[in-house]
This record gives sequence, C-alpha cells and structure tokens, in this order.
Amino acid sequence: MNEPATTELPVIVIGAGPAGLAAAAHLTERGIEPLVLEAGDSAGAAVREWSHVRLFSTWGEVVDPAAEKLLAAAGWRRPDLATYPSGGDWADLYLQPLADALGDRVRTGATVTGVSRAGRDRIVDADREAQPFVVHVAYAGGREERLFARAVIDASGTWATPSPAGGSGLPALGERGATDRITYRVPDLKDPSVRARYAGKRTAVIGSGASAFTALAYLADLAKSDDGAGTKGVWVLRRGISGSSFGGGKADQLPARGALGLTAKAAVDEGHADAVTGFRTEAIERADDGRLVLVGEDGRRLDAVDEVIVLTGFRPDLSFLDELRLALDERLQSPVELAPLIDPNQHSCGTVYPHGHRELSHPEQGVYLVGMKSYGRAPTFLAMTGYEQVRSVAAAIAGDLESADRVELTLPETGVCGGAGLFDAPDAAEADGGCCAPTPQLVQLGAPAAVGAAAEQNQAGGCCGS
Repeated sequence: MNEPATTELPVIVIGAGPAGLAAAAHLTERGIEPLVLEAGDSAGAAVREWSHVRLFSTWGEVVDPAAEKLLAAAGWRRPDLATYPSGGDWADLYLQPLADALGDRVRTGATVTGVSRAGRDRIVDADREAQPFVVHVAYAGGREERLFARAVIDASGTWATPSPAGGSGLPALGERGATDRITYRVPDLKDPSVRARYAGKRTAVIGSGASAFTALAYLADLAKSDDGAGTKGVWVLRRGISGSSFGGGKADQLPARGALGLTAKAAVDEGHADAVTGFRTEAIERADDGRLVLVGEDGRRLDAVDEVIVLTGFRPDLSFLDELRLALDERLQSPVELAPLIDPNQHSCGTVYPHGHRELSHPEQGVYLVGMKSYGRAPTFLAMTGYEQVRSVAAAIAGDLESADRVELTLPETGVCGGAGLFDAPDAAEADGGCCAPTPQLVQLGAPAAVGAAAEQNQAGGCCGS
C-alpha cells in the first residue's frame, strides 16, 4: 500500500480526554483535520472513572477557549463558570458534548498499540522526516488497522498506569498478590457496595497529594456516619509531617484545593486517621486472618489493615511509542526541555513557567506529548496548562510559529513547594527559601503519630497530582 502525501493526512490525537479534545478543537479552528483515537468506550473515559471526585478548579478553569467556540456553534450552554464540577460533570456536560461536536473526528474503542514512521524503525535515518507517521490501532473484537498521520499528539494521560506502593518505585513484595484488598483509585463511598467494603474497617492510605487528601476526607466522613462506626484511616507517608504536608491551605489561590488539605488535616486531628511518617513500604504480607501487614524498609511492621488505598501518583505508558525518537528526562520521563520547568523538587502547580511547542518537541519532529502525559511523573499539572500546550502545538503544526511561540499563562499559586526528592530528606521540609510559601512550620497533630510501631520522620506528593 502506498502512503498518501503527508500534507493530505490528518493529525492523529491519542486520547479523547480534556487535552486531546482541546487539541482537536484547536486543529479544527486552524483548518487542520484531526482524528482522535480513544481507547475507552466514550469521551473522557478516564475522567469518568473518578466521576465521584470534585475538581478543585472551577468550570472557568477547565473549559478550553477553542473548544468553547466549537461548542457554542452547536448550541452548548456553558455551566456557571464559578462553580466546581465533579469528574462526572466534566465528562457529561463538557467532554461528551465536545466529542459530539467533533463528530466522526472522534473514534472510541480504538486502542493505539504502536506509532512509528512509515517504513522506518527508530534506527533508520534515510529520508526519515519525509515519511508520514504510521499508527497501529486495535479495536474491540480484534480488528486492527494501520493509519497514517502528518503529526501525532499523544494526550493519552497517565491514568492507566498508577505508581505502586513500594517505596523504591517498584511494587512492594507481595503487592501483586494482594490486589483483592488494594485499590489505586479514590473509592466512591456513595456506591453501596464500595461503602460496605470500607465501613467499619481499618484502611491504609499511601500517598501525600490531593488524591490522598480526598481519600482521608472520605474515610473521615464515613467514620462519622451512622453506618461507618469503627472506620479508621492509617495515613502512610514517606516523609515527616510539616506545615506543607496538608497543601497550601489558606495560601492556595485555588481555594478548593487548599480546603481539601485542611479537611485531611482535620481527619487526622479529630482521630479518624493516624499518621505514620518516614515509612517506605518494602513488603505487603498477608496476616492469618487475610488482612494486610505493611512492612517498611526500616523493618517496621504496621498493625494489620483491612484495605489499602495506594495513591502514589502516576507514570506515563511509553511502550507504544518505542519506535519513535523521543528526548525524555531521565527522572521525570517528561520532554527533556520541559522537565526543569515542572520539576516537583522546585515547582508547584503555580510556579510552572509558561511553555509550548518548543519545550514539548522531540528529535522526532511532529510528535508531541501533551497534557498530563507531558509531565511524566511530575504531579503538578493543571488542565489550563494542557490547554495552552495544545494551542501552541496546533499553531506550530499549522506553521504559525509567531502564535505558537507566544505562550502566555498565569497559573494560580498553590502555596506548596515540595515534591518527591527534596522533601524526602528529613530536614528538607524546613529548608529556608521555599519557592512559593513561607518556611513550613511543624504542626501538632491531635491523633497518634504512629501505628503499630514507633513513628519517625512520604512520598512523592505535589499540589495537583495524587
């Protein structure tokens, strides 16, 4: 089969989530035909999996301008921009209508299994840039297809690849065999069957970001309800407790995000959760009664828990991009030019510098990782960042470098400076000269600081990730 001329081909966008659909809207606005391939059975499939969680950004911060223009032409009525949508609201009231407006440009049930240059594996130099991209797609029922593209925008996110409980970045010993009692998502406690799983139970929450805060708050609400007596959370952190452990609080310019951290703090202060600090999980063992025992790298063993909620962040799936020449940071697995701008050791959501197509480019010209996937393992991503990314990328693909280079973005400050590596050191949380807030002060917690063993001094956190 002869490949068509590159200029006649669409831009293939991987993922029909917020960034992917926004990319399609910007491309359409510039007269470039997009083809969005979504592995799920509907637009925003990943968002729908956390439909019960409310965003800490308002509607005004999670609607892309080009997408809104496309929706308005279809008669869409935007929600109150000052209110906070849930994941379900975002998917039902914005993402699905946007996919409907894009029509046949969006295909669901289409899993991208590989991307390369037509007739060129990653080794071959000859005439490489002149070849179109070839994208292999698998559909439900086993059908496969080969598609060609002038450029590829990977907006597939990181939702499908959560990080494990193990403190070394690897699954803890025994973690894979304990999946019947482990989840890597914030549980929906409004679902009766899920609620019954946690009601009256002892649950470990591993993680230190917004998702962990949410899980702690949900468990505390359950503990205070009529059917939740005896519910107890065990908050497992890899670092010590400091003033920044609960987020930016009142200093956060996203008020809902700050309030979330304060709610988690209240869960600990009121005794609905105990905090175990300086604990890096090395193994998860099965007790005689079937419950789980977390074992730390320092030999500590926590009292048995009924359930474990692992919320240690996400990492990108790069397997289907293996034939492309990507320049990725060795730590974050983000584009190498972007990595210094988003490093969670230095930056919160609000201190990330504006960036666009140049920071997102790779040696393989014409391929871009955008949205949450562009951040690799960094947890500091906001939707409005992704919208500005795809605006710049679409302009670059259209050849409008003046617009593509004019990247302007003002992000709300978080009041949190710490990420994974910096705050892992016992004294680092108290270092002078933070990036965005006063030096954190140690806080006194009303609940016991240790469970089952002595507590000492968490894990990769961040202001916006899990």
